[in-house]
Amino acid sequence: MMEPGAPYFGAMGSSASGAGGGFYQPFNSNLAGAGSSTGIQSFPCVRLRGLPFDCNDIDVCKFFVGLDIVDCLLVNKNGRFTGEAFVVFPTAMQAEFALHRDRQNMGRRYVEVFRCKKHEYYCAIANEVNQGGYFEPEYRRSPPPPRPRKPSEDKGSMEYTEVLKLRGLPYSATTEDIIKFFLEYELAEENVHIAYRSDGKATGEAFVEFPTAEVAKTAMCKDKMTIGTRYVELFPSTPEEASRAKSRGRH
Repeated sequence: MMEPGAPYFGAMGSSASGAGGGFYQPFNSNLAGAGSSTGIQSFPCVRLRGLPFDCNDIDVCKFFVGLDIVDCLLVNKNGRFTGEAFVVFPTAMQAEFALHRDRQNMGRRYVEVFRCKKHEYYCAIANEVNQGGYFEPEYRRSPPPPRPRKPSEDKGSMEYTEVLKLRGLPYSATTEDIIKFFLEYELAEENVHIAYRSDGKATGEAFVEFPTAEVAKTAMCKDKMTIGTRYVELFPSTPEEASRAKSRGRH
């Protein structure tokens, strides 16, 4: 997992096409390493509240223009965006500058920006992957309890095709990011299909086609490895499921 404190050069997802990835603006290099000052939080993450319900991670990057962003987690609950987000920066100093955007406007709404703790961010990530939504208040002191493993979730004994499903991707993940994730398998762009909702927003899922079912099964060694700061789950899938996901994303 990439820890905050290291530079992040990942490209934005396809929702940023035409923008040239220009929302990750370079930060003043004279300040970028100055996160050790007394009184500055050690984990470089802030929490946003009051975001427009139609916003996406590109809008959040515009809101923090001039700062570098390592990860942006938009919080969903029961399949709906809550208007909250977590944003991680590469240094504590940048997170401190991000707090200065508190109560500035995004569209017609002013957005609250405040400090958050490391465990809140990681609990939110764990819940996004395991529960499909944001953690409840009782999870704020510890990660959500693990779900009982059902026999059908034993990935080693499941039937494989040449297709794997990825879940828990950063919403800004690109086809190139996924190809790099499976670097040793030498995938082409046409082998990767990122899933989108009918409104064009990424679902956090993708489907990857390998030459054979046997190769796909060996690629399961990547299960629970990370892209950016998000760990990604892999599941056996089928060409039919991948085709349905692609159809849902057309609009």
